[in-house]
Amino acid sequence: MQPKPRANGTTVTEFILLGLVETPELWPVVFILFLLAYMTTVGGNLSILAAVLVEPKLHTPMYFFLGNLSVMDVGCISVTVPCMLVRLLFHKRTIPYGACLTQLFFFHL
Repeated sequence: MQPKPRANGTTVTEFILLGLVETPELWPVVFILFLLAYMTTVGGNLSILAAVLVEPKLHTPMYFFLGNLSVMDVGCISVTVPCMLVRLLFHKRTIPYGACLTQLFFFHL
């Protein structure tokens, strides 16, 4: 028995984000905390990478992999956190399906 095309289907256009902040009064506090954590993480990882690149004594395989890990950490956190910060700033609880797929693609890349 073949199902009818388009008989009973639902399309997902956006995802609802729940569980991070329930009270709207805490959104600015959470935004500031996540922004500071993001800036600290990116700044720390970029300083590790700069130290490995500038100092000739650190051109060994261990520091090569440490620099690689720093670049990967900056990439992973830069894919997820800015989107969340924008959603917190504008008090949105949804993310479009295409944006979610794009974020997931670059996170796995």
